Amino acid sequence: MASDAPAARPPAGRTFFGHPPALATLFLTEMWERFSFYGMRAILVLYLTASLAEDGQGLGESTANAVYGTYNAMVYLMALPGGWVADRLLGARRSVLWGGVVIAAGHYVMAIPVRWSVFAGMALIVVGTGLLKPNISTMVGDLYDRDSPRRDAGFAIFYMGINLGAFIAPLVCGFLGEKINWHLGFGAAAVGMTLGVAQYVLGRRNLGDAGARPADPLLGADRRRALTRAGVAAAVVLLAVAALAVADLFTVDTVVNVLTAVTVLVTIGYFTRIMTDRELSATERSRMKAYVWLFVFAAAFWLIYDQAGSVLNVFAADNTDRDVGGFTFPASWLQSVNPILIILGAPLAALLWVRLGHRVSTPAKFAVGLILNGLSFVLMAAAAQAAVGGDLVSPWWLVAVYALQVAGELSLSPVGLSATTKLAPVKYASQMMGLWFLATAVGDAIGGQVARLADTWAEPTYFLTFGLASVALGVGAVMFTRHVRALMAGIH
Repeated sequence: MASDAPAARPPAGRTFFGHPPALATLFLTEMWERFSFYGMRAILVLYLTASLAEDGQGLGESTANAVYGTYNAMVYLMALPGGWVADRLLGARRSVLWGGVVIAAGHYVMAIPVRWSVFAGMALIVVGTGLLKPNISTMVGDLYDRDSPRRDAGFAIFYMGINLGAFIAPLVCGFLGEKINWHLGFGAAAVGMTLGVAQYVLGRRNLGDAGARPADPLLGADRRRALTRAGVAAAVVLLAVAALAVADLFTVDTVVNVLTAVTVLVTIGYFTRIMTDRELSATERSRMKAYVWLFVFAAAFWLIYDQAGSVLNVFAADNTDRDVGGFTFPASWLQSVNPILIILGAPLAALLWVRLGHRVSTPAKFAVGLILNGLSFVLMAAAAQAAVGGDLVSPWWLVAVYALQVAGELSLSPVGLSATTKLAPVKYASQMMGLWFLATAVGDAIGGQVARLADTWAEPTYFLTFGLASVALGVGAVMFTRHVRALMAGIH
């Protein structure tokens, strides 16, 4: 969804580590948005499963895991309409602003100490993140000429903000939520997003033309038609909700199941639309067939990886010895391990892929990611076995698990982003990034349903089953590497 708007130029004599000063504004906005997202996410399942006496929701672990997975899925699914709104109606700059405002409102709603607030707040956060997340990255791209050698370095600095926010958030929100009051933890996430919005507004003078206008604006009758369709769609959703409520079917489980089905159906529809487009060349169609394989591998990866905040978080709370010098640190603090490992490991991974060049293909890198991800769950099976009988295990088990998962992520995620841009048909170049987000949405949605089994299966069996399944899929990916490379038609 990159815009063709002219690149913003920094005022003379002012830079941010040698980059346009606008990068500092976007860096801090993204850092605080990720602070709010990962801070709330770190305590969400713990809050949902806490008893009413502990001021929690009292949900079963099965339902809480499904809610968590569906919430993550909706965040990524909404990147599709969020990108469209920016491209056709508001422009990236206003979309990011309104997205941040809605996200902050959602966290403030969650801070209200009543039972309904968590679900109303999550709905607002989903909508706001859909507006902000894809479009702030577009604005970073708008700061540079398309062939600028500083462009990749600018994105590297920007993504550092993502992981910095993700690292700090569980430490702050987790402590407040687990040790003092759940809603205070949600309130801290709200304050973080508010700071992000405030500095974004104050730094708007640095943004130049970046994201100032829609890339392909809807005008006149087309605009009215689009808004009418959006209104009709909203009315249909409200009527469906009302019908479920009247039939006494409007339950958490029903909503989760419906949204999971919607995520999968939207994905199938999206791929069908592209694959049946007669304007695609034979080469583009072949590359899209290769992309289907990569998409399935990525969805399977996120299905396991994003259980860090649900199943693994509950394991940390119930089965790990977190006492250090008489202080029991919050289970959610372990959610800070992933981002700090990514900060440390990303430069090493980038160096490794540069050194290896084309000797390791994209499908092979995906296979490595799946195998490492699977091995992390095999290791978790050993940790769970050690905890059978009520024994508390060392949190270093989880640190080792997260280290394997991060190594897998660095093998798959940045490579997948690159492959998406390379394999995209010309006609769908902008929309393909939304399709990449859908891989995470599908993985999280199905993963939320799969995680229900963690409440009914023995934990060692659960982790071992899905760990070995991921390893097997990774081995299968290795076997299909030559076939997928042939479909990629010259793309490595």
